[in-house]
Amino acid sequence: MQEQVIQKKGRGLKLSDLLVTILISIVLGVVYHFWGSVYNLFSPLFPQADEIVYGMWFLAPTLVFLLIRKPGVALIAEIAAAHVAILFGSEWGIQLVMYGVLQGLGAELVFAAFRYRKFSGAVAALAGIGAAVGSLIPDIYYGYVADYETWLLIAKYAMRALSSAVIAGYLAFALAKAVEATGVTNLLRPVADKDYAALND
Repeated sequence: MQEQVIQKKGRGLKLSDLLVTILISIVLGVVYHFWGSVYNLFSPLFPQADEIVYGMWFLAPTLVFLLIRKPGVALIAEIAAAHVAILFGSEWGIQLVMYGVLQGLGAELVFAAFRYRKFSGAVAALAGIGAAVGSLIPDIYYGYVADYETWLLIAKYAMRALSSAVIAGYLAFALAKAVEATGVTNLLRPVADKDYAALND
């Protein structure tokens, strides 16, 4: 029997994983900060029209997970991005901490449900919706939905879920594929089982 000379890499986070997660989150945190201006442009169109672009707030957890593909990075990415937005003087201030935690957790739980082994656009879309569900909790806590009529409440979160699936899901997937085409992700991801098997052929 041929001796195995390379041991399988663990799925735990390494320092390089954390650094890449933080770096991407810093970039997206800046995007989050300036996205507020885009977000506000939609408000006058019709009631809750800004929900059409709300999914951008959930891009960090899905994109980072699709790139690194390890447990925990989705949650870390959203928390880090929220903190960057706070540092840039976001109008939502410290509230973003709660949003970041719950949105990141919502996405993380979806990836966990697939045992961190599915990286399709559909799974990313579900994770985006998971983040949107997470955002509902602080919305309720801070009383942002207390005065909504039922139809408006349904319309609001239906648009948010759709936006999340498209932007935080399929757009994140497309961005990850574009980065993957450059070969950079080979430095981020653990070697697959089939690659180790090939060493013994």
